[in-house]
Amino acid sequence: MNQPPYPQPGQQAAMPGCWWHPNRATGLRCTRCDRPACPDCLREASVGYQCIDCVQAGRQADRAQRRQYRGAGYGTRTVAGAVPAERAVVTPVLIAINLALFVLTVIQAQSLMQNELAPIEQDSMMWTPGVVFNGEWWRLLTSGFFHIGPLHVAVNMFSLWVLGRDIELLLGRVRFLAVYVLSLFGGSVAVMLFDQIDRPSAGASGAIYGLLGGLLVAVLRLRLNPVPALVVIAVNIAISIGIPNISLLAHLGGLVVGALVTAAMVYAPEKNRAFWQAGAVALLAVALIGLVVYRDSEISGMTCGYLRQVFVCR
Repeated sequence: MNQPPYPQPGQQAAMPGCWWHPNRATGLRCTRCDRPACPDCLREASVGYQCIDCVQAGRQADRAQRRQYRGAGYGTRTVAGAVPAERAVVTPVLIAINLALFVLTVIQAQSLMQNELAPIEQDSMMWTPGVVFNGEWWRLLTSGFFHIGPLHVAVNMFSLWVLGRDIELLLGRVRFLAVYVLSLFGGSVAVMLFDQIDRPSAGASGAIYGLLGGLLVAVLRLRLNPVPALVVIAVNIAISIGIPNISLLAHLGGLVVGALVTAAMVYAPEKNRAFWQAGAVALLAVALIGLVVYRDSEISGMTCGYLRQVFVCR
């Protein structure tokens, strides 16, 4: 019904041929490029008719304009300022890294159940004497990517998959990664501050508890019912207390830090939001590093005092 009519048979001799069908004489033209076109090659536009090439070019230009519009910071965004994405990317990458390192430790240790004996895990797990006396600062971060036994890595990776996808879509990839890494770091700092000095620990639990804390903050920010999130956190803390050989301090440290970082993400003012978010992340990172330096000097001072007493006694 909306197609332009074919020209009359008597008029065909004086008319040009269609750009796409030269054997078809036509008196119609595209209102955009002004090329002659037969009715089959024209599409109704807001003003007049456009040829099929111009319609396709217009669609491509419209998609490119929308991408530039979103990239410039306009359009629909989440409460954290992230551009809505269709699927999570960082979460499966983190899971893949953890699983790959677990397989590496199994190969090195030649044991599935005692993979913690692998040299790379021994050099990477959180161990305060190694940090203080050997200067192995990397343990504060690498410990979050190594696990002890298949059940440990399976539970943590399943939890990361369940929690990480939704939180990554809410925060965006960069903000999500900042929450994850700082939560992991916060769990290690809590272990260094309050746990037994010679007790090693490993696992992504600190970072995962940070995502739990972030989930609670996000629920409050979105004005949703916080009871389910509180129940999940309470159950996980009860499990951490009830089961031996689980680092409750790492869990609590990650929970607190994750909640703080997420709060900075979702409650930052819309104007200069990225500046406020980056500043909050940097400030918290500096505070955690300051706690590590303080604890390092405290342990070193206690050790030096003990050695001085022994030397005097002798």
